Amino acid sequence: MEVKTIVTGTLEENCYVLIKDDKCLVIDPGSDYYNIKEAIGDKKVLGVLITHSHFDHVGALRNFLSKKSVKIFKKSNMLEKEYEIGDFKFSCIYTPGHSSDSITFFFKEINAMFVGDFIFKENIGRCDLPTGSYSEMKNSLEKIKKYDDSIIIYNGHGEQTTLGYEKENNPYFN
Repeated sequence: MEVKTIVTGTLEENCYVLIKDDKCLVIDPGSDYYNIKEAIGDKKVLGVLITHSHFDHVGALRNFLSKKSVKIFKKSNMLEKEYEIGDFKFSCIYTPGHSSDSITFFFKEINAMFVGDFIFKENIGRCDLPTGSYSEMKNSLEKIKKYDDSIIIYNGHGEQTTLGYEKENNPYFN
């Protein structure tokens, strides 16, 4: 599976396109639909996954809503369980804190989590925005600590990291 990163908008949000053969998933289509579409190329979009609904993560979502064959996956229509979309298999993990609708997508096959604004390199997402909660963030961090250190963390802004690195270097993990 190939992971393409498209940095979108003035807040430099990371949109991800996961490609397997001639199909793909889009995670957090921030804005700049043209650049996202260019990364998709001629691949068939099977679904759009939303880590949380802040504007910088869903700005180009309306472009996918017009395509009836593309299903949108977000907290309001997902349970904490495993999902299979075509050849893509992933788990949904509820990780509130930054927002009440924050979720993480774990793709075991590539040992990767797509966390939105839940975890950043050496930091976490803000908890002072509407529906944010520092106590829920602490609970979410405790939940995620149980996963393997080698997992790659693809976040909503900035560079990727690993869970092990965050356990060692992120002050919020202590």
